[in-house]
Amino acid sequence: MHGYELRKELTAKLGAIRAAISYGSLYPTLRRLQAAGWITEADETPATAEEVPALTSRRGRVVYKITAEGKERFAQLIAQAGPETYDDTGFGVHFAFFARTDQATRLRILEGRRRKIEERREGLRDVLGRAAERLDAYTLELQRHGLDACEREVRWLEELIANERSGRAPTVPDTGTAGGRRDNDSPPPPGESRKERP
Repeated sequence: MHGYELRKELTAKLGAIRAAISYGSLYPTLRRLQAAGWITEADETPATAEEVPALTSRRGRVVYKITAEGKERFAQLIAQAGPETYDDTGFGVHFAFFARTDQATRLRILEGRRRKIEERREGLRDVLGRAAERLDAYTLELQRHGLDACEREVRWLEELIANERSGRAPTVPDTGTAGGRRDNDSPPPPGESRKERP
């Protein structure tokens, strides 16, 4: 991909907030990856008017491809399951690549994330229990909102962990209904094809 395509792909995969990557940080990162030997230039393609970001030139775009060393490095990165993978940013990035991650690593990351969110939830409960009467209505509402978000995430993580332990992939929400599940269209568990499912 060239840089513009890569930025669009990252936004689609990670979401606009996690992938709020400026061109001013994207291209230096691509140069660092290239210097490390993890990506290489493939060829140049002519840029179309709608693909050229504002205030940039229309010269041919450099297309990058991952090298064998880059694939090895990527495999190492997604196999990591340390504390950095439980933080908001690290977790989101690792979760986006769970389809390429082995089950044991997915479970370690999910369980670590659950512990982190449970700690955050207990901290919020503590604040609400000890200082609720000293907080103004808006700050109190913000703390309650944070607590609700933690409780929802813990439930979601517990469901994912249960699915992982049983060998099932997460069910895919039906985009036609508000949050409904469409089990027949969800990816089959590892080792099972769609035809084998009832």
